[in-house]
Amino acid sequence: MNLTRRKFLRTTTALAGAAIASGPFIRAAEPARKFRTVLIGSGWWGKNILKEAMASGRCKVVALCDADSTTLEVAADQVNDLSGDQPKTYKDYRELLEKEKPDIAIIGTPDHWHALQTIAAVKAGAHVYVEKPTGHSVNESRAMLQATRQSGRVVQVGLHRRIGPHHVSAMKFLRDGKAGKIGMVRLFAHGRGSSELPQPNSAPPDGMDWNLWCGPAPLRPFNTKLHPGGWRQFLDYGNGQLGDWGVHWLDQVLWWTDEKYPKRIFSSGGRPVSGPAVLTEKQQTTDAPDHQVAVYEFESFTAIWEHRRFADNNAEKHKIGAYFYGTEGTLHIGWRDGWTFYPAKQNEKPIHENSQLQEPDGHNIKLLWADFLESIDQSRKPVADIEPAHRASVLPLLGMISLKLGRSLQWDGAKEQILGDPEANKLLSHPYRAPWIQPTV
Repeated sequence: MNLTRRKFLRTTTALAGAAIASGPFIRAAEPARKFRTVLIGSGWWGKNILKEAMASGRCKVVALCDADSTTLEVAADQVNDLSGDQPKTYKDYRELLEKEKPDIAIIGTPDHWHALQTIAAVKAGAHVYVEKPTGHSVNESRAMLQATRQSGRVVQVGLHRRIGPHHVSAMKFLRDGKAGKIGMVRLFAHGRGSSELPQPNSAPPDGMDWNLWCGPAPLRPFNTKLHPGGWRQFLDYGNGQLGDWGVHWLDQVLWWTDEKYPKRIFSSGGRPVSGPAVLTEKQQTTDAPDHQVAVYEFESFTAIWEHRRFADNNAEKHKIGAYFYGTEGTLHIGWRDGWTFYPAKQNEKPIHENSQLQEPDGHNIKLLWADFLESIDQSRKPVADIEPAHRASVLPLLGMISLKLGRSLQWDGAKEQILGDPEANKLLSHPYRAPWIQPTV
């Protein structure tokens, strides 16, 4: 066992076992139910979620799934080291669901797999924790929502900022009216970068079923720029920074406002620094925009997303987050820098609250997982339920459609249709590669 595997640290959470009184008798509380749990997508982030599942003391890991046999072997060893469980391994999630009949399925695969795997899991009777965003297209996400509601299963989406302590208190600050009337929200996540050189394509690693990894999406040549991890900047499998980071911050907007959806969306951007996208038999680059602006017009305010994958953001105080601009001042909700309110009156001092995050990754997966289990126990909706997560995930997808078409979209959020634009409505779905069949709404 090497050090990399050992860094997947074992953590545990004590289960409640206190005696309770009932009349003249004292009896021990019944032990909490233990869930048969599987992980579909056994790479780095999927294992981060699984670590919290094991730490809860409520989950027995019975199976792992991944298109890469080496990844599966490493993950199985790690699970055994940490919990003593000996999970079976599968390459095909359909076989796993049929044979293992799990109580909980964790889905940590790339975006283009979320819909098929979530729908299959809830139909198999499992509760699901699926990474954000929900689907890779609007209609995929709608199908996920519909299947979840028909199944009666709990689906928690990995929008962990819904439960992060400083996000919760920032929302209370806004809703208490301390920032005044909000007229505009600006969302952003910037980074460093420069021109992008094509990377040579190569054969997939030994044990990797690349055709299965691509699944319903186009079958590109294998490239180390794409896998592992880089797929987020390839539009066949993800939706760039807007789909990856933007969904978190757009979800914060929908969490705050009483409005469920915008009425108009426009987006613009490109690759002037990264350079033209390349895809040949010999080499390729990413194809997501290196910068993008997306404007979401709501009835009572405007939300603006922006990102750059160059130039960073050293000219401003904050590099990531959301500015809520109100009549009483500006509230910044950030990541590691917590939240800060800057009063409009210059004689008043800023108000600040630090973040409370789990390290080393700086997120709140532990809290989100605990809420997931509690929602199953209590038969209630979780804090990052599939329905608000669907609405949040739709916004980046609409931004990418506007970017592709080069025009604004009039959005009927109740019907989830783009008004007066048949060409745009066709882009609410992605074509599927045979033999995979797109879920219907």
